[in-house]
Formats: sequence, C-alpha cells, structure tokens
Amino acid sequence: MDENKQDEMLQLLRSLRDEVQGLRKRVETLEANQPKRVISEEVICILSSAIAAYLGVKPRIRQIRLISSESWAHQGRATIQASHALKR
Repeated sequence: MDENKQDEMLQLLRSLRDEVQGLRKRVETLEANQPKRVISEEVICILSSAIAAYLGVKPRIRQIRLISSESWAHQGRATIQASHALKR
C-alpha cells in the first residue's frame, strides 16, 4: 500500500474514532438525564400473584419493562367499559 493510501486510511480511522467518542458522550448524557423509574417490591408481588392465578403456577419474573402507550390505555378502558352490563 502506498503512503498516500495509508495516510487516507489513518485519517479515516481517526475520524471514525472521533465520531464514536462523540456519540458515546451523547448517549451518556441522555442516559444521565433519564428519570429512573423504580418498580416497588409490592408491585412485583402483585404482578406475580396475578400471573400465578392466571397460569396456575408460580411464575419466575425475569424482567419488567415499563411502557406507556395510548392505544394500550384506550384498549383497557374499552374492555372495562364493555364488561359493564347496562340496564335499559
């Protein structure tokens, strides 16, 4: 490889390294500014009990992810409202 190509490759590698370092700093900043949501032990017990009642066996909860979704909330409300018998 001639010296010109080597210089181009080194310059490209340095540029990529600088990009990765910049991205790493941005990710660290974003992660530091994320609010920490903690799930209480009581909530985990309630979830575990509900799953055990549904499945008939004691579950082993490995991970819980908190999500927020308008469609999830809308579906939940629709299900609850549909379960009520209205008298006419």
